[in-house]
Amino acid sequence: MSEKHTDRADMTARRDDVARDGGRRREFPESADAMPGKRRGVSRGADLVLGARLAFAGGRDGWTRTVLTAVGVGIGVALLLLAAAVPGALQARHDRGDARDDTRFSAPPLHAGPGTVLVAQVDTSFRGTPVRGRLVRAEGPKAPVPPGVAALPLPGEVVVSPALRDLLGSPDGRLLAPRLGGARVSGTIGDAGLAGPNELAYYLGSGTLPAGRATRIDAFGGGGSPSSEYGPVLDVLIVIIFVVLLLPIAIFLGAAVRFGGERRDRRLAALRLVGADRRMTRRIAAGEAAVGAVLGLAVGGALFLAGRRLVPLVTLWNLSVFAGDVRPALPLVVVIMLAVPALAVVVSLATLRGVAVEPLGVTRRAVAPRRRLWWRLVLPGAGLALLLPLLGGLRQDGAARIDYQVAAGAVLLLVGAVTLLPWLIELVVGRIHGGPVGWQLAIRRLQLDSATSARLVNGIAVAVAGTIGLQMLFAGAQDLSTSATGHDVSRAQVMVHARPSSGAAPMAGLLRTTPGVAGAAGTLQAQATTKSPSAGEPVYTDLRIGDCASLAEFGTLGRCADGDVFLTRAGDGDAAARDAFRPGTRVSVGDGGPRWALPRGTRTVAAREDASGSIGDAILVTPGAIDAAGLPDLTSVTFVRLDPKDTDAVERVRNTVARADPLASVSTLSATEEATRFTGIRRGLYAGIVVTLLLISASMLVGILEQLREQRRLLAMLVAVGTRRGSLTWSVIWQTVIPVLIGLVLAVVFGLGLGLVLLRVVSMPLSVDWTVVGLSAGIGAAVVLLVTGLSLPALWRLTRPDGLRAE
Repeated sequence: MSEKHTDRADMTARRDDVARDGGRRREFPESADAMPGKRRGVSRGADLVLGARLAFAGGRDGWTRTVLTAVGVGIGVALLLLAAAVPGALQARHDRGDARDDTRFSAPPLHAGPGTVLVAQVDTSFRGTPVRGRLVRAEGPKAPVPPGVAALPLPGEVVVSPALRDLLGSPDGRLLAPRLGGARVSGTIGDAGLAGPNELAYYLGSGTLPAGRATRIDAFGGGGSPSSEYGPVLDVLIVIIFVVLLLPIAIFLGAAVRFGGERRDRRLAALRLVGADRRMTRRIAAGEAAVGAVLGLAVGGALFLAGRRLVPLVTLWNLSVFAGDVRPALPLVVVIMLAVPALAVVVSLATLRGVAVEPLGVTRRAVAPRRRLWWRLVLPGAGLALLLPLLGGLRQDGAARIDYQVAAGAVLLLVGAVTLLPWLIELVVGRIHGGPVGWQLAIRRLQLDSATSARLVNGIAVAVAGTIGLQMLFAGAQDLSTSATGHDVSRAQVMVHARPSSGAAPMAGLLRTTPGVAGAAGTLQAQATTKSPSAGEPVYTDLRIGDCASLAEFGTLGRCADGDVFLTRAGDGDAAARDAFRPGTRVSVGDGGPRWALPRGTRTVAAREDASGSIGDAILVTPGAIDAAGLPDLTSVTFVRLDPKDTDAVERVRNTVARADPLASVSTLSATEEATRFTGIRRGLYAGIVVTLLLISASMLVGILEQLREQRRLLAMLVAVGTRRGSLTWSVIWQTVIPVLIGLVLAVVFGLGLGLVLLRVVSMPLSVDWTVVGLSAGIGAAVVLLVTGLSLPALWRLTRPDGLRAE
């Protein structure tokens, strides 16, 4: 038999404190299993009820354990309910967006009638926040009304969302108001017409909206707008994010139901003293754990309902949801309500396997049985087995099955780190001997009970491993989702497309006089058509009209004067078009426009990329060579340079353009373009990691404080016999730091393995960003050091001489 040691307390006090049931002692039969079937079932139920009553009848310690368990489980349950509500919230946003949809792709044209309305998109942006705008003109008394709007606004009226109404009423609203054309706010958009409570949106009434620049509809919604998919890479990324963020919550729940475990074991020993057998104590422990879990469900539900009221106040990556949208699906709620108590009971019973609860005390093995390695390798091996078939790349077919396969593989890999950690800690600390007093106390404690320290570190290990794997996948996804636009932001930062009746030069002139604008170059653009001399088929090219300075944006002109005409040639131009467009060629400008002949003195020059990165063959014409007033289908294109010191210059540009042409398009130029979904996912990940680390920190702090509280007599005794408080402080620090260091090493290994496998799954080149690895591990270590520092005041308080007092 293995060597044993016994941790005994005053059995009389324990008996009076724990075994009392409403002031009456309960007589336990010698064995409940010896009873007949019906009576045995009643006895088992009575044992569970007794455990439930002990959760509240154990004095201050019992209440403390129950409250800690309920709060810990409640936090975890609230986060699980929030995660379960995310798909429903996004679906609710999508449904409201579909109900107000006014796009018509590939739909047959409608004729004006009493039940039609003209709608034009006039979306804009204000200081980085998108503003959804619509210009509407009713064509009859039965014109449809968008959801959330009581009546279509009349010309000079505007209906705005509550968030936009508040913005217009603030000092910043003066910078946005000019885009509404001075319209009077006649109403607000209801919740049914908004994607979220913080959305900026408006419907502006117009009496002059032309049908050629608008969409005619007879009902809002059901437009059949194409939905953009995440794609296989971002799809896998979202799956892994949920795994990484939710797995630490499950570990936290497992730790929460262990609060006060040693005191519970001593209470069970007292029950053994008055006649309970081992099976009865297990049922009593299960009843006590189930009560804490059920209370945790109630606390979690209350926290979720309270937090849901705050959801409308939060906007993440320009997305907001109503409180009513945050509703988890009923099947998921049922799963959480059943799984959490079951987890509490299983964990509670599992902790009793390594403890012998005897009538005279709680007995633990002084030399713990050697942990076996083989079964701890089964879990990561199974995870690799699920992921290895996907290394050849993801297929679009069977996407749902692949998502589950990736999630299961990642979960098994990360859980493998949790199962390996206690074995690795035992292996390392078992070979350490000697050192200062604080070091020896910490090592001896870890040698006797490494499982408790491993449980405290499990959450950090999983979070760090998952973060490393995610960051590696993010690096590959960022390369995939980010592309060079070809924009030359040194030449222009804004591009304006409009159809002003007064031409391009007045638009550029208006922009040049706008505060914050350093320069503007504008041209009029149309399509020139002629017939191919060889095939007789029509060929097309762009025709641009502007002054020499503006035309120089599109070609290397050399000398230029008003009245000159140029043909630009790009390297990959159309040979047939080049043969057709020569000096003297007669062309038609616009759709059915007048014919015009290229002058004999037209010079051919090399094409130049404009500020937007476009290049191609074109006809460049100065105003003196053509009468632009009679040309149809002209579009004004203006490149604008902004003052880099004026952060609101682009907002003033939007105001100027809106006054000149409300239907104009204002685009900002940037050197790179990143997928908006990828940007949102990354911001969501950062927010989730912060919440997860706070949760893990709280769990570790409670666990350390509980350990110190259980050891207060031992700590006070060590101080009483001459042990320096500094040595005890260092023992607590080393007792936390050593498992963390081991856990971080294991987390880095598993994180790198997970990241490399995921990169191969999405067919990306293998690469490791060691800065990210070091930063992730450093954040985990910083969290542990912070938690340890917060626990030191409790240690100093517990080492006072009154800690030896016992009642």
